[in-house]
Amino acid sequence: MPIKISYLFLIIACSLSACRFKNKEADLIIHNARIYMVDGSFSIAEAMAIKDGKIVAIGPERDILNEYNAKETIDAGKRFVYPGFIDAHCHFLAYGRMLQDVDLIETKSFSEVIERLKSFQPKNGRGWIIGRGWDQNDWTVQEFPDRSQLDSLFPETPVVLRRVDGHAMLVNGKALELAKITPGQQVSGGEIDFNRGILIDNAMKFVEDILPAYSDEDDMLALTESERNCFASGLTTVDDAGLMKREVDLIKKMQAEGKLKMRIYAMLSDDQANFDHYLKYGIDTTDRLTVRAFKFYSDGALGSRGACLLAPYSDVLPKPHYGTMLQSPDYFRKRAYEIYQRGFQMCTHAIGDSANRVMLDIYAEIAGDSSDHRWRIEHAQVVHMNDINKFGENHIIPSIQPTHATSDMPWAIQRIGLNRMKRAYTYRELKEQLGMVALGTDFPVEGISPINTFYAAVVRKDKSGLPENGFQPENALTREDALRGMTIWAAIANFEENKKGSLEIGKLADFVMLDQDILECQENSILNTKVLLTVVNGEIVFRD
Repeated sequence: MPIKISYLFLIIACSLSACRFKNKEADLIIHNARIYMVDGSFSIAEAMAIKDGKIVAIGPERDILNEYNAKETIDAGKRFVYPGFIDAHCHFLAYGRMLQDVDLIETKSFSEVIERLKSFQPKNGRGWIIGRGWDQNDWTVQEFPDRSQLDSLFPETPVVLRRVDGHAMLVNGKALELAKITPGQQVSGGEIDFNRGILIDNAMKFVEDILPAYSDEDDMLALTESERNCFASGLTTVDDAGLMKREVDLIKKMQAEGKLKMRIYAMLSDDQANFDHYLKYGIDTTDRLTVRAFKFYSDGALGSRGACLLAPYSDVLPKPHYGTMLQSPDYFRKRAYEIYQRGFQMCTHAIGDSANRVMLDIYAEIAGDSSDHRWRIEHAQVVHMNDINKFGENHIIPSIQPTHATSDMPWAIQRIGLNRMKRAYTYRELKEQLGMVALGTDFPVEGISPINTFYAAVVRKDKSGLPENGFQPENALTREDALRGMTIWAAIANFEENKKGSLEIGKLADFVMLDQDILECQENSILNTKVLLTVVNGEIVFRD
C-alpha cells in the first residue's frame, strides 16, 4: 500500500512540475522545424521559443512545447529555419530611390534604354529624367553609348543615367550645360567624355551636386519600399554602404516611430559634414541602428574601366589605361588615422589590384596591430598574389559579393586578361586568410536576393546554369561557409556577433524560414527557393 501511494504521489508531482514549466510564457514558438542555429558547432534544433524579441529557448521540440505557452505557435511543417540573412554590403536607401526612377537593369540595347525613357517621361514629376542600371557589356555593341539621341528627344530636360555599377553615367547636353561642364575639361580621379556625355567616377560629382535634392518624404517612401522588398527576400539586417548624417537621422527617427523595422549597419560617406559630426560625437548605436563605420572609394569599377590596376587594361589599345585612384594615398592615410583615433571602422571599396595594394598597406600601417579593429576591404575583386596574405597578417576582413563574379565573368577576362583573371574573385582564398568572409550583394548593382548570393558563392554559375563546370570553381565556398558569410560572419564584420548572426539563447529573434534546405537540396534547385517567413525581433515582418 505505501508503495502504491508513493507511486501515485510521484505521478502527481511530475504532473504538477510539468504544468509549472508549461506555464513559462513566450510570445512566439516555432516548432516541427529544422533550425540551423549556425552556432560554433553548427547545431540543428527542432523548435525555439521567443520572448520580448529574443530567443529564450531552443532545442528538441518536446522540451520547448512542454515548457512554454505562447501567444502564437507556428508549425513549420518540417521546413527550414536559418538566422536572418545579413547583407554585408548594399545601398539600401539608394535602391529605394531607384525604385522611383527609370529602371534600366537588364536592358539588352541602348534602343531599349531609349524606349524605357519614353515610357517613363509622361509620369515623371521631378523635372529631370533620372535612371540607373544600364550595362553596355550586356549589349550586342559593347561600347559606351553617346548622348545624341538624348539631346534630340529631350533637348530641354536634363537626363542623368547611371551605369549599373554607379561609377559612370550618361548625361545629355542639357545636364552638361547645367553642370557647367565644358569640352576638354579635366578632373582628378575621373574622366569626362564631353562629346559622348560620359562621366566616370569623380567627374559625376559635377552633375550630382546639382541634382534635385531628395526630401524627407521622398526618402521615407524609398526606405519603406526598400524594406518591403528586403523582408520578402529574407534580409533582416543590411549594411548601407554610404550614408549622410541627414539620412542616418531620418532612419533613426523612422525606427523610433516604428515606421522602419529593418536593422541597419550604417557606413558613413566620405564627406566632411560626416567627419565634423561623428568624429566629434563618436559611435552611435540603438537597438536597430549601428553607426560606427566610414565608407571610402579608392577606385572605380572594372566594368567602366575605372578600377585601378598595376598593369594596363588588356582591352584598351594602343594607349595604356590603368584606371585611377579617386584620392591620393595621403588622403586615405590621413582619414584612416582620424577614424582610427575615434574607434571607427574603415570600409574601403577596392576593385583593382593596385587599389587593393594601396589600401591594404595603409590599413597595415595605421591599424595592423593585434587589436580588434575589423577594418574591411569592400569587393577585393582583383588582388595580386603578393598581397593576398596581407588580409590575414593584418586582420583585414574581405567583404565580398559573389554575384559580381557571375555577372562579370562574360567580359572581365577581356578587361584584365587570363593571367590576372586567375587572381580575381578568389573567394575561397580570401576566406582562408581569416577563416571568414562577409557576404553581400551590392544591390542595386546586383539583385537583392541572398539566395542568389548563396548560389553564386557555392555553385559559381549564372542563373542559366553557365558555365557548365562553374566559373573558377576552385574558389567556390562550401555551403556551410556561404551560410556563415550571410549570417554570423557578416555579424562579426559589424561587431554584432553577440546579438545576431546565429540562433542561440539570449540573441535577437531574427530569422527566416525557407521552403527547401539550401544546405542539402540539388544545386540546380537552389534558385527556386522561396522565403516563407521573415521575423525581426520576434515580429513577423513577411509571410508568404
